[in-house]
Amino acid sequence: MTPQSATPSTRLVYYLPGRGGHLATGLGEGLRSRGWDVTGRETTGAFRDLPFADQVHTIAQDLQQHFWHPQARVVAVSFGAYLFLHAQAQLPAYPGQVLLLSPIVGAFADQAGGTHFVPPHAELLRERVEAGNFNAPLNCELHVGEQDWQSGPESVMRMARLLGMGCTVVPGAGHQLGKGYVGGVLDRWASP
Repeated sequence: MTPQSATPSTRLVYYLPGRGGHLATGLGEGLRSRGWDVTGRETTGAFRDLPFADQVHTIAQDLQQHFWHPQARVVAVSFGAYLFLHAQAQLPAYPGQVLLLSPIVGAFADQAGGTHFVPPHAELLRERVEAGNFNAPLNCELHVGEQDWQSGPESVMRMARLLGMGCTVVPGAGHQLGKGYVGGVLDRWASP
């Protein structure tokens, strides 16, 4: 991330793409096309090679030093959302606006495909949320596909409900919510 201070007058968004994601492609490109300057952390290279705790600490520092005001915006996708949520678990309630797309909220498995993934500290978020020990962002919305075996819509909806966050389950969608759907969300969410 290039150190930049975001003030209420800037159109700067902090973006955390999914695992192996870049800031300039995909959703980052979509944000730019809507007039936003995109900064954040690519989940590749040197950042990807950091221990999980250091990744989370880095994101927490980025947010507190450059994006800690009510007009700040954060967009996170998949594993990027998992990193954001773990950073949020260490912080007071985030004052800006947060958009989480296909958020990973713990371990997941695809019984049909025999695929599974257990991210670091897979139970931490669930445990903190259920114990009432998680400072939810003040303004956060989540979107998850109805058939998303990686995010698990039931787990995402449960977390959102317990934390009082808005959650939309996208009918027929998997982990990829689709460019048309995400474009509509960005048009609404990223408008000044």
